[in-house]
Amino acid sequence: MNQPIDSRNRLADDLDAVASTQLTGLDPELEAATPAFPQADLSDPVAARDSLARLAATAPAADTTGLEIEERTADADPQVPVRIYRPREARGAILWLHGGGFVMGDLDTEHPWAVRVAHGSGAVVISVGYRRAPEHPYPAALDDTYAALLWTAGHACELGIDPARIAIGGHGAGATLAAAAALRARDRQGPPIRFQLLNQPALDDRQQTWSARHFTATPFMTREKVATSWRHYLGPNPDAASISPNAAPARATDLSGLPAAHIATAQFDPNRDEAIDYALRLLQADVSVDLHQWAGTFHGSQAAVSAEVSRRQIDELAAVLRRALA
Repeated sequence: MNQPIDSRNRLADDLDAVASTQLTGLDPELEAATPAFPQADLSDPVAARDSLARLAATAPAADTTGLEIEERTADADPQVPVRIYRPREARGAILWLHGGGFVMGDLDTEHPWAVRVAHGSGAVVISVGYRRAPEHPYPAALDDTYAALLWTAGHACELGIDPARIAIGGHGAGATLAAAAALRARDRQGPPIRFQLLNQPALDDRQQTWSARHFTATPFMTREKVATSWRHYLGPNPDAASISPNAAPARATDLSGLPAAHIATAQFDPNRDEAIDYALRLLQADVSVDLHQWAGTFHGSQAAVSAEVSRRQIDELAAVLRRALA
């Protein structure tokens, strides 16, 4: 934004006013936890990454009892680091993509989530260290995701998983990459994907839904943060008419032939309505979908694991995956 200082201050006041009136119904435990969340700012990607890493480092160590954890590299150019979490007697697997607005997050910040998903679902979790924007804009992260998918399917026997039981999923931008990889796999007749697990995905760069226009200053996610995330990922001045559905899956006109999906949304999330619309369009394309809109939550709020609603969200993701891979 290029407004003078007084204009920026007025805009900040307006956003604060919106934030104070639009969160009626926010879960009380989540409301108490909001001060611990990082500032909703991606203007400095390096600082944002450092902030998230510091916050992740303060979390209690994840209980990895019963998990075999292995660092590997998926063959590609460039190679893609993956971290494999293998529960006892696991058969199915999920390719897991971390969140962070295409800018933040890595294998280490995602470690607690990968552990929870592996324990709760009984599936092998293959966490992907994809390249991040803005240093590596689209399609770098999607290329890494798809390379990891090809590698997983090609090494299924070695990894001890059933190649017919490979799912894909993630949080936020990771869910976006999962949806995009499913589109690419369908269009390229790539490895079969059993299931999509999309938690609070960002699917539409256009920001024209009701939630995108009204939830402009919600905790951890603002309209400006969403716009900045897409600018980092797509580049500063993309040609809107040429943006690929593989970058912003909501732009896809044909959703037929995609894997069954579970889509979870947060009530006070700018990205809420685009995810709900995507679920409806999948249903209209004869794709089986579970949709759970979590009342009283905001984007990323499941990180507040002390809140009862957050624990229920995490448990549900794992249970859904267990059933999908059964």
